[in-house]
Amino acid sequence: MTGPLADLLTTKEVLVFCGSGGVGKTSVAASAALAAATRYDAKVLVLTIDPARRLADALGLDGQLGNVERRVPTELLGASGQEPKGELWAAMLDTKQSWDALVLRHAPDSETAYKILENRLYHNITARFVQSHDYIAMERLYELHASGDWDLIVIDTPPTRNAIDFVEAPARMAEFFGGRFIRWLTMPYRVGGRRGARMMTMASKPFYQIADRVLGGELLQDVAEFFLNFQTMQAGFVERANAVEALLRNRRTAFAVVTTMEAAPLHEAEAFMAELRARKFHLGALILNKLLPAVLRDPEVAAVAEAMVERADELAHAVVADSSVHDPVLTAANEASLKRVFASVGTSFANFAMVATREGELRRELGDRTPGVVIEIPELDGEVTDLDALRRIGSYL
Repeated sequence: MTGPLADLLTTKEVLVFCGSGGVGKTSVAASAALAAATRYDAKVLVLTIDPARRLADALGLDGQLGNVERRVPTELLGASGQEPKGELWAAMLDTKQSWDALVLRHAPDSETAYKILENRLYHNITARFVQSHDYIAMERLYELHASGDWDLIVIDTPPTRNAIDFVEAPARMAEFFGGRFIRWLTMPYRVGGRRGARMMTMASKPFYQIADRVLGGELLQDVAEFFLNFQTMQAGFVERANAVEALLRNRRTAFAVVTTMEAAPLHEAEAFMAELRARKFHLGALILNKLLPAVLRDPEVAAVAEAMVERADELAHAVVADSSVHDPVLTAANEASLKRVFASVGTSFANFAMVATREGELRRELGDRTPGVVIEIPELDGEVTDLDALRRIGSYL
């Protein structure tokens, strides 16, 4: 396999694709996984953290994609009669299922695990807590990598504004469940004796009196008991957080940032790359997606467009006067109409060429500032809805 992304696909075990919304990150991640699975002998998994279901549809899985990995049928992977060399699997993070599995794995015993799972706050906490989705994504990544079942895991992350949370979520979750607020909340249920009563009276009694009036004693007790049981898993959280961070910093892991050349997503991409470098993560590639065609930067083609504008009168007259033109639309058209067409086409080309030139300048600037490879993918016709479209993207990777 050759191409600018080949080294990452063949030497890394985890490749994390990040980018803001609307830049084609999911399609690029799936294309990279498809290219790796078809072009060399490897078992590849693409895991989407983004809840959108475009990946399942594009892979021909009829929208049926969930927490359990599914293999993309071999007959779908082959193109032009070529047999794929490897296997492609896909999964989409199911937050609830992954949290249940985490609790059963990390709780000190089955009784504590089921107390957590049956607590009426459990679903709301795990579904709505700001770090819940990002944390469980990293937990799932670590679990999949530790299984040893995959030669390459490709991760499609949420939009960039959440990407740093995605990376930092394990440490933040461990810090939260061992933090001061949780210790205060659970204090009456874990301290005892005269000293505990004195602590309750002097430090936390006003807090509990107010909370009891606002929340009700039964709800407050449920909250405290939930976190008290959850804290039994804190050691596992801390250990796993350290292990996940080590995996992300390992030389076997690389990040690929996907962006378009529009101002807002490009600014976010640059900010995210700066964050990655500051945290000493390996930035393997910057992928510039949906670029204008290179022909717009061709000086000879630009000269033709300029001539169309300057000589619109001559061109229109020549077409109308040319007896060899047998197209009824053109022969019936008056010169004024044709002149407007030639001038509009030439002007539109010039406008697009100006944007394309600016894209080229930005591309060179980014290349000078970006470690790793910089990959260009042109704007393709139509939506990315099937494997053929993914292969077209993969050909640029």
